[in-house]
Amino acid sequence: MRARLAALFLAAALAACACSSFDAINPFAGKGPKMAELKPFQATAEARVSWSESVGKSGDYVFTPAVFASSVYAAGSDGEVIRVDDGKLVWKINAGMPLSAGVGTDGKLVAVASPEGDVLVFSAADGSLAWKTKATSEILSPPAVGEGLVVVRSSDNCLAAYDASNGRRKWLYQRPSPSLALRVTAPPVIDGNYVLAGFPGGKLIVVSLNNGVSVWEGTVSLPKGTTELERVADVTSLPVIAGNTICAVAFQGRVACFDLNNGNLLWARDMSSSVGLAIDSRYLFVTDDQGAVHALDLASGSSVWKQDDLAMRRVSAPLPRRGLVAVADAQGIVHFLNRENGAFAARVSTDGSPVRAKPQALGRNLLVQTSKGGLYAIDVE
Repeated sequence: MRARLAALFLAAALAACACSSFDAINPFAGKGPKMAELKPFQATAEARVSWSESVGKSGDYVFTPAVFASSVYAAGSDGEVIRVDDGKLVWKINAGMPLSAGVGTDGKLVAVASPEGDVLVFSAADGSLAWKTKATSEILSPPAVGEGLVVVRSSDNCLAAYDASNGRRKWLYQRPSPSLALRVTAPPVIDGNYVLAGFPGGKLIVVSLNNGVSVWEGTVSLPKGTTELERVADVTSLPVIAGNTICAVAFQGRVACFDLNNGNLLWARDMSSSVGLAIDSRYLFVTDDQGAVHALDLASGSSVWKQDDLAMRRVSAPLPRRGLVAVADAQGIVHFLNRENGAFAARVSTDGSPVRAKPQALGRNLLVQTSKGGLYAIDVE
């Protein structure tokens, strides 16, 4: 209850706040800077929708489709869950209750969650219910499935791991809940023997997959300012990993990279983002809260390029793909930027509704889910 009240209070505060940083992420903001008009450009790549499917509207929640091999799993707020293979619907079920988060999968199990804290796990083969359990509070983030576990993040800042075979809870990790925090819709990350997640107060936490004990804690950003709103510095997006480097970004804070083995800070620089970042072998890509997309040198954090022609378009987290960087916006348009200089290379439209979740890799191409429930596989060459 405390977490839900905090989220509601934050939404109300955001609606009243004149700060442009909060307006950029506030879906209720009716005033402030208008989104940039799209400019014409000379296309250097070709993007097209190769197939589409519908899974139901997202409502007040953010749903992220999951990909395993050529299979796609997606869910909507009305309880619908689907599997699509190579553009063909394999099965469609209804979870029997409204949903608030999904989807997580390891190719064998498919996990979604409800506003009441229900965790529902289905067979990936036919959509039959494998097991169901209850978390400690509302769930807004897709469960993470892997290494024989289903790891769930609930809105009271708990991480809980359940045995993937029967749903029995194996461990619980919890941090104190601040009076004011942003809603977190990014899932925890399972990487080898670790579970990684961002938390309020600018913290990146790494816990043991085996028992939930803290391995190390990194400070992405420290809260600054005098009011509670000014001191919100939460890590709300997915941390990203390349080799032994892990990076995260905080709202009203910094982007920072750490040594995955010991948590030592490699570099950090001021930047605010609530939607997130992406990584490849050379660059770190970040979408900031004004809608600008940045490429940073992964080794040093120095700027490589900045594309700010999408200002205030509520741009998604980036996804690097085939020499391009994809982002989507509040009008359901997917933009492709040149990886080396940030210039626009291609653009494709979906159904006109916002893409709130990070685009997902689908083979060599990508997948987006819109707020209207449209699921779009996009080829780009």
